[in-house]
This record gives sequence, structure tokens and C-alpha cells, in this order.
Amino acid sequence: MRTAFTQTILAAMIGLSTPALASLAYVSNEKDNTLSIIDTETLEVVDTIDVGQRPRGILLSKDSSKLYICASDDDTVQVFDLATRKIIDTLPSGEDPEQFSLHPNNKHLYIANEDDAIVTVVDVETKDVLAQIDVGIEPEGMAVSPNGKWAVNTSETSSMLHWINTKTFEIEKNIVIGQRPRHVEFSKDSKIAWASAEIGGTVHIIDVDKLEQTHELSFKVPGVSPDRVQPVGIELTSNGQYAFVALGPSNHVAVVDAQTYEVLDYLLVGSRVWQLDLDKDEKRLYTTNGVSGDVSVIDVDALKVIKSIKVGRYPWGVVVDPNS
Repeated sequence: MRTAFTQTILAAMIGLSTPALASLAYVSNEKDNTLSIIDTETLEVVDTIDVGQRPRGILLSKDSSKLYICASDDDTVQVFDLATRKIIDTLPSGEDPEQFSLHPNNKHLYIANEDDAIVTVVDVETKDVLAQIDVGIEPEGMAVSPNGKWAVNTSETSSMLHWINTKTFEIEKNIVIGQRPRHVEFSKDSKIAWASAEIGGTVHIIDVDKLEQTHELSFKVPGVSPDRVQPVGIELTSNGQYAFVALGPSNHVAVVDAQTYEVLDYLLVGSRVWQLDLDKDEKRLYTTNGVSGDVSVIDVDALKVIKSIKVGRYPWGVVVDPNS
């Protein structure tokens, strides 16, 4: 049986064009303390790696050479080398890191420490803690704007978005939104921020220049009790067409027109859909479904679920490597 590597060598020897290799998706399994690796061409799990305790947030370095993993119960951030598929280092993180975001400079990692009500800023190259910023109660969500100007933290119990100036590491504004905010996603031009409020059942649209809310979205999934509609993860297409919102125990992903903010559709996925990520061509969307222990694959053009991939127990985060 020829592997992709063998096919590449043979093609080079006989002068054929090199076949494209599939990208890989990485999934953190919160209950199994593992990382599942999915081949996005075959849509199958090709490897499972042991990592730290209770892995949740995961993200790629800007050059896609490393994967950072919030090992929440180990109170650390692990550094996973994609080439060797091994944990090669750990970073100081503060207690109970849950979500984090990497500045466009590829150096400054902003980490939400849920138990301590702080945001820790770490230099991933020197491993120095650059700042610890007091925020609201139970911070979880973390995002850095693509232009690098803002880091935004969500505090669940305080129901706030904390806007941190990335040059001074100081909070410049707090914005109250719906109950239990969990996630923030910026538009590619850094002009709009989308924030989910899990218990409020809403998504809040923030004008970044004015630091003011402009819209509030709510969701009504047919046949689902309103208290089960709990927005968490958000993913935006780079062309500004769609916003996809994971609606937690409703087991649906909302499809939103990112220009008009109209809810276009609800897609049935696995149980307790949590986080999502688009592939490099934005043709497929991958969702982690915690209770059913699988990943749903959505065809973005058709707005249809095309496959469910079994992974570990309680998959939490997912990222697709655009350069693999």
C-alpha cells in the first residue's frame, strides 16, 4: 500500500506533479487527556496522543510548527511539536487555564485563568510572565484582534468583556453583555467582535472602533427548549458571509448572515456542540460534540453535515492546520 509520502517520491522520480497532501485537524479530548488527529481527506482519526490532564483550549503557532494546549488540571500550557508529535515544553500559565489566544507577533500568549480571576500574558519564546491582569469572576474566553491592538477576555460570572490594551497590558473598557459569556471572535479586519453569552442564549456584536454593542442576536431552534440553546464557540468566514455559532446542548449550529445578522439555518450535529474551526479553504467546518464524543463535519457550500467522526471522550477544542 502506497503512503502519501511514497506517492510524492514516485511522482518526483517520474516527473509528475506532486499530489496535494491533506491537512490535519487536532481535537482535545477533555476526559481522556488525549489529542485526536484527523486526516481531513479521509475524515478518519489517524493518531491519538496522550497529553496533560483535562486538555481544553488548543491553538496553533502562527507558523503552524507548534500546537499550544491548555492542560487545565495541570495548571500549565503544553507545547506540542507537530513534526514529531511530541510534547516538547511547558509554559507558565497561572491556575486552571481554559482558553487562550496568541498575539499576531507569535510571541505573546494571553491565557484566561478561571480560578484566579486573572489573565496571564506569557512570552512563548522566553517563557517569561509579562503581566497578570485582574479581570472579572471566572474568566474563560480569550481573543486577540487580528491587528494586534486588543486582547478581550470574557468573565462568566461578571458577564463582562474586558478590553485589554496589548501595549500597556491594562484594561481600557469593560462591556456588560448577556449572562455567562464564553467566547469572542473577531472579524478578519478587526472591526467587529462577536461574543457569545451561554446562559443568556445570545450573541453580542461589538463595534471595535467605538467599543459599543450594535446588535444582539437570539436563537430559536425548532423543537428545542429555549434553556438548551446555549451559544458557545463562534467561527467566521473570512469573506464576511457567514458566522457559525455552536449552540451547546441544543445540538445545533446556527448559520448567521454576517452582514445582516439574520439567522439563516440551524444544522443538527452531535450532542453538546462546543467549539468549531474551518479548514484552510473554508469548505468544511469541524465541530466538537462533547457528550456524543465525536466531531461533525459540515459542508459550508451546501450547509449540510456530511460526516460524524468518533474521537475521545468529551472533545473540547478543534483546530485545522492550514499548512499541513
